[in-house]
Amino acid sequence: MIGLVLAAGAGRRLRPYTDTLPKALVPVDGETTIMDISLRNLAAAGLTDVTIVVGYQAGAVESRKDAFEQKYGVKITLVHNDKAEEWNNAYSLWLARDQFAQGALLVNGDTVHPVSVEHTLLNSRGPGILLAVDNVKKLADEEMKTIFSADGRLTKITKLMDPAEAFGEYIGATIIEAEAAADLADALKTTWERDPNLYYEDGYQEYANRGGEIRAATIGDIPWVEVDNHDDLAKARDIACHY
Repeated sequence: MIGLVLAAGAGRRLRPYTDTLPKALVPVDGETTIMDISLRNLAAAGLTDVTIVVGYQAGAVESRKDAFEQKYGVKITLVHNDKAEEWNNAYSLWLARDQFAQGALLVNGDTVHPVSVEHTLLNSRGPGILLAVDNVKKLADEEMKTIFSADGRLTKITKLMDPAEAFGEYIGATIIEAEAAADLADALKTTWERDPNLYYEDGYQEYANRGGEIRAATIGDIPWVEVDNHDDLAKARDIACHY
């Protein structure tokens, strides 16, 4: 199993930081970036073979690759998304299909969370796909919300849902088991070909609609944040220094 980081996005709401950097390289604790936390967590969880999908300002990641490998004891493979500024991340994840074919623990490159999330996922493995879900946080309109059936299988994942109906928020961390990889890749391809502006979570919905098994691992009451804007960045800086 590998670690997989999606870090191709431009993060326009974080300008001026992202004028010259991808969102994943925005500092959240001194010189420590979101990417540092992602790689540190994956390495601490024993995943030292890491693929990073890059796109916007990819050169900034390329220039730090050797330093990241040395600092965290990981081997990094870069996958380039040449449509990162035009298309959404269903395409980004699909581009890494050859890498996640061996199984992967995926983390979004804009999420700051403690390593307990990786450990929770790895300790809850089963067939198919496993999502890290926060079922403690009070939900609003922007969150990626989830519903699961009585037997624990994902039935719906979308931002476009009444928060009162949701089980919890998907926080941007997933285990993709090797046996699920080919079917997920095909579902992602169908998704971005239908509309390149769709999220990879829409690919998860396609996979589930086809009968694929997606379950939840709840993360407990822990501090984490998805960094989309400057308010989120302030929150990230409040919590990252405690990791």
